[in-house]
Amino acid sequence: MLRLTLHGMRARWVTFTGSFVALALGVGLIAATGLALAATFEAPHRGPERFAAAPVVVRASDTLRVATPIGERTQRLVDPRAVPDSLAAELARLGRTVEDRTFPVSFTDASLGGRAEGADGGGAREGDGAVGHPWSVAAATPYRLTDGRAPAAPGEIVVAVAPRSQSRADDGVEIGDRVRVVTPAGAGSRTVVGTVGATDFETAVFFTDAEAAQLSPRIDALVVHADAAAVRRAVRATGTGTGSGAGLEVLTGDGRRVADPDPDRDSEALVAVNALLGTAAGITCFVSVFVVASTFAFAVAQRRREFGLLRTAGATPRQIRRTVFAEAVLVAVPASALGCLLGGLGAPPLAAWMAGSGIAPSWFAISDQTWPLHTAFWTGLCVAMAGVLTSSWRAGRIRPTEALREAAVDNRAMPPSRWLLGALVLLAGLGLLAWSLATDPGEALKRKTYITRPMLLIVGFALYAPVLVPPLVRLVTWLPARLPGATGLLARENAATGVRRTAAVAAPVLITVALAASLLGTTATINEAKATEAAAQTTADYVVAAPGEDGALPAPFVARVRGIPGTDVSASRTTAVTVLEEGVALVRSEARAVDPADLVAVSRLPVASGRVADLDDGGIVVNEEWRTHTVGQRVRVWLGDGREATLRIVAVLRTGTGSNGVYVTPRNAPGATVDRVDVKLRDGADAAAVDTALREAGRATETTVLTKGAWTALSHPRSSESTRLGMLLILGIALLYTGIALANTLVMATSDRVGDLAVLRLAGATGPQVLRLVAAEALVVVAVGSLLGAAVAGLNLLGVRGALALLSVRSPLVVPWGSVGAMVAASAVLAVLAAVVPALTALRTRPVALAGTRE
Repeated sequence: MLRLTLHGMRARWVTFTGSFVALALGVGLIAATGLALAATFEAPHRGPERFAAAPVVVRASDTLRVATPIGERTQRLVDPRAVPDSLAAELARLGRTVEDRTFPVSFTDASLGGRAEGADGGGAREGDGAVGHPWSVAAATPYRLTDGRAPAAPGEIVVAVAPRSQSRADDGVEIGDRVRVVTPAGAGSRTVVGTVGATDFETAVFFTDAEAAQLSPRIDALVVHADAAAVRRAVRATGTGTGSGAGLEVLTGDGRRVADPDPDRDSEALVAVNALLGTAAGITCFVSVFVVASTFAFAVAQRRREFGLLRTAGATPRQIRRTVFAEAVLVAVPASALGCLLGGLGAPPLAAWMAGSGIAPSWFAISDQTWPLHTAFWTGLCVAMAGVLTSSWRAGRIRPTEALREAAVDNRAMPPSRWLLGALVLLAGLGLLAWSLATDPGEALKRKTYITRPMLLIVGFALYAPVLVPPLVRLVTWLPARLPGATGLLARENAATGVRRTAAVAAPVLITVALAASLLGTTATINEAKATEAAAQTTADYVVAAPGEDGALPAPFVARVRGIPGTDVSASRTTAVTVLEEGVALVRSEARAVDPADLVAVSRLPVASGRVADLDDGGIVVNEEWRTHTVGQRVRVWLGDGREATLRIVAVLRTGTGSNGVYVTPRNAPGATVDRVDVKLRDGADAAAVDTALREAGRATETTVLTKGAWTALSHPRSSESTRLGMLLILGIALLYTGIALANTLVMATSDRVGDLAVLRLAGATGPQVLRLVAAEALVVVAVGSLLGAAVAGLNLLGVRGALALLSVRSPLVVPWGSVGAMVAASAVLAVLAAVVPALTALRTRPVALAGTRE
């Protein structure tokens, strides 16, 4: 049997080459994404950066720690407390101390070479994300003067400049430049008297100690030149500490790392990359398994006449199955090995592209993990065996005469097992959607949900392909079959009778259209819903927001806006509250601190129960996602600075798209600064005068004033760059593979029909007519796959639309017609080329020599 197997593989080399290519590429994709995913499991170790030269650092802890029955739980605080002045005075008796202050800074007319880059159009200021410090703390940090001198008088600053920007040619800053600087106290011109080298953890601007204390009176950290044990005793003696201090930390050695700006940025960046690559790996694995299984099953189905001849010659069903499995092993082992090699070669360029495009950190690289290669290899081998399992079983069971009769036309009814499996998969996909809509509509908007649901529907539709293909073929060929000539009629009959061939070729198109339309459409629909929801919830005519995540609006601007007649003004702050759910889980919710009367005047929140106007210092507004969300109940929370409080629920907001946060009063967010101002014109107000006053206040303080529409477009873009690149990564890899698989399957199918094409030539068809027929059949198959993919995407998008409706979000359904149309057109072009090229090759041989060719 082994000799017979090898002879059969040599005779049908095109079919086995197609299976080999599909499996090798599939395993390669799994290996490459697996290696990239493995590189996200561990962040590089970093020592202290900002306070690397400080012997001891005392600061308020930015971590909330709560004891639970299953251990201590932690959560990051958004508004850590300041170091008390009394403690600073006490520690000064132990040795020299340096007070560190950190406050937001931005520039309006200079380009700095530090870490933070200026934002785009929309009115963002250059240098957004920079922070100010007193100069005396620079000695405890890596910053050293590279040019100029230290600031010695108010209005003098030292800026961090990257080496590439230390010349005027780079449009950077030079010693003596006058630059406009925006601080919490407002905007003003300052003189650059020195520069320091830039770092990758912040963009620093240094002021004199006195000016920094005026701009930010609170002490954020204290550098102490004294014995660490003595410092700990002093902190403990103040009565504000447990361990090393409740709310205060004494840091030495590697522990100073936690005082760096965003010390967890590496691990947090890897979490985002891990989620993205996990999604990409899941989709890649699904697409690879689906296409490989389909290709191998089609390869076996192509040989039904050969199996019939073997059965007639006396081969037993077991021998037939053993032959098929032996061929699968002979193809799968080297193909999987080659795929692992390709994956190992492709993973480093993938990681480099991710780092270069900003999806991953700049240091991201492939590690020396080998388990993804083992996983990819055995996955490929198992998928290949599974792909031939069902087909070989059916090939071994049929009688010889039936096999000979059925080899040319696929006219058998679909077996009951396939009916049952298809029904189970479709019911699972639709049932999970229905369950999600009935119990938690918000779950349908989460990425894991709207990515996995189409997979079940794709498999279900593929299993029912033998039933769906014939009517769909007749549908798409209804008009061509009635046109003059036989091309349309023949294309219809060939596609309808060759169900297995049509289904195998349509499978890559089905995946391409279904995934692209589902993912792009769902993302666009959710983005549109968020923008619509944000616009509907504010009745303000103008919205002014601070640039950057930790930015603050200048106090003079807020004061001037409050004084504009004919307006209602709401100044709010970003903060957070944390709640202990079920006694074991600390859950943090984003919140805004706002005066309730001002909030009611400029907003239209989706209130499910209660009244927002009842908000006071002892109350809180929550949303329906909270475990406790009944008006009048009291809930134990931790505020943004770590203080524990028990607040009364005064109102409950609907969940919406997940952006409806929590509201508290400013007294419950003492460390937060104003970062957003909403301005609404009262009835009868002079709109032109208000606009002029707002613009003047903005120009005076270098603050960008936006209308409601402009703010919505800027803060809720329909497609952000990170989302676009993420989708490019997720879909690009999978769709590239499906495109190759489409061409590969068509080459297999067309090469198997050289005998049929020769018969057409002998019947009088010319070469161009045969090529037109082959191209028409390819287009019919692409149309069938597109319709099946559109059905999957339609069900998925209707589920998303239903979830939004249940969440009381009125937003249109966004269908990416352009992207889907481009992918269908690309599939059509690729299919025509993949079908015509082998047919053109076959036409070069005399038709008499090919007329009897079947197997």
